[in-house]
Amino acid sequence: MLAGLTTFLTMAYILFVQPAILSTDFDGNPTGLERDAVLLATVVASALATLIMGLYARYPIALAPGMGQNVFFVTVVMAIAAEGVQQAWQVALGIVLVSGVIFMLLSLLGVREAILNALSPSLRNGIAVGIGLLIALIGLKNGGIIVDHPVTLVQFNRHSLLSADAAVFWIGLLVTSVLAARRVAGSILWGILTGVILASVCQKLTLPETVVGLPKHHALFAADVSGAMTLQWLPYVFVFLYMDLFDTMGTLVGVAEQAGMVQDGKLPRAKQAMTADAVGTVAGACLGTSTVTSYIESAAGVQQGGRTGLVAVTVAILFLLALPFAPLIGVVGGYAPITAPALVLVGAMMAGNVTKIDWKDTSESVPAFLIMIGVPLSFSIAEGIALGLIVYPIIKVFTGGYRDVKWPIYGIAVMLLAYLVIRAGM
Repeated sequence: MLAGLTTFLTMAYILFVQPAILSTDFDGNPTGLERDAVLLATVVASALATLIMGLYARYPIALAPGMGQNVFFVTVVMAIAAEGVQQAWQVALGIVLVSGVIFMLLSLLGVREAILNALSPSLRNGIAVGIGLLIALIGLKNGGIIVDHPVTLVQFNRHSLLSADAAVFWIGLLVTSVLAARRVAGSILWGILTGVILASVCQKLTLPETVVGLPKHHALFAADVSGAMTLQWLPYVFVFLYMDLFDTMGTLVGVAEQAGMVQDGKLPRAKQAMTADAVGTVAGACLGTSTVTSYIESAAGVQQGGRTGLVAVTVAILFLLALPFAPLIGVVGGYAPITAPALVLVGAMMAGNVTKIDWKDTSESVPAFLIMIGVPLSFSIAEGIALGLIVYPIIKVFTGGYRDVKWPIYGIAVMLLAYLVIRAGM
C-alpha cells in the first residue's frame, strides 16, 4: 500500500496535465473537450484499468492516459478539423476506441504476448535501461535542472541554482537517495514529503480556494466510431495502435525487470496485463480521454518494495478518492519539483540492467544500445524501441545469426519501418 501511494504521487500530475492538453489545441483554441470532462474520464478510466491490472494480472503497475499519446491526440483533432469535420474531437475519440478494440483482440489472441516473449534478454534489458534514462530525464526536466537549447538540444539550467525549485529538487533528491542507501522503508515517500515541506516554506504551495469539487461535464459515449472508420483516418488508427502496443510492452518489460519478475526470459501473465491495458483504452475512449497505457512511474512503487497486485489496487482506489479532491491533490501533483527526485532515483535504479546486456555480441549490444539512447533522446518509448527492433534482425541476418531471431521479430521490424514512414508523412 505504501508502494501504491508512492506510485500514485509520482503520476498524480496526469490529473492536471491531461485536461490541459486535451481541452486546447496547439494554437490555443478549444478542441471541444471540456477540462472537467477530461478529468472525469481520466480518473475513471485510470482507476478501472489499474484495478484490472491489480486483480486480474496481479502486477504492481498503474495505468493512465499516456503522455505523448495525448499530444498526438490533439494533433489528430487538428488534422480532422482542418478537413472541415465538425466535432473533430469526437472522431478522434472514435479513432482511439477502434484502435483500443483491435488492441484488445490482439491481447486476447495472445499476439502481443508472443511479441513480448520474442525479445532477446539483451533487448529486454535495453528497453529497461532506456526507460530508466527517460524517467531520469523527465525528473531532471520537471525539477528545472535540464532545459532545452536551440543548438545543443538540452543544457544544464545554471540560472536555476539559486531558485526555490532547485532547492526543493536537490534537497528532495539527497534525502531520498540517502534514505534509500540506508535501506529506510518509504525512502521515496519521505523524499516527497520533504519536498512538500520545503515548497510550503518557500511559498510554492498554497491551498486552493475550493478544496472539494466534482466535474460538471462529461463526454460519456461521445466517440464517433462511424466517422472514425474511414480510409482517410485509418493511418491514425494504426499509429495509436502501435504507440499503445510498444509503450505498454516497454513499460511492462522495464518495470518487470526492475522488480525481478521475469521468469526464464518470459513475462508471466503478460496476456492478462496487456488485456488490462486494452480495456483501459476502450473505456477511456468511451469516457472521453486519449489512449490509456501502463505508466513508467510504476517503477517508483517497485523501488519502494511493491511486488504484487495490491500496489495497483491501492493506486486505483487513490484515483477514485482523488476525484472529489482534485483541487487539493493539485497542490502537490501540480508542482513538479516535489516528485521529480523520485523519478531520478528510479531511473538510476533501472539503469542497473545495463549489466545484463551481452556487450560481447555486437549483434545484441548495438540494437540494445540504440533502444537505450533512442527512448530518452526521442522522448518516446515506442519510437525509441523502433530504432533497435528494426536494426536487430538486419544485423542478425548479415552475421549469420538469423536463426536466433524469433519469427515475430521479422514481422515487427517491417511493421515498425512502415510506421515510421507513415509518421514521416503526417
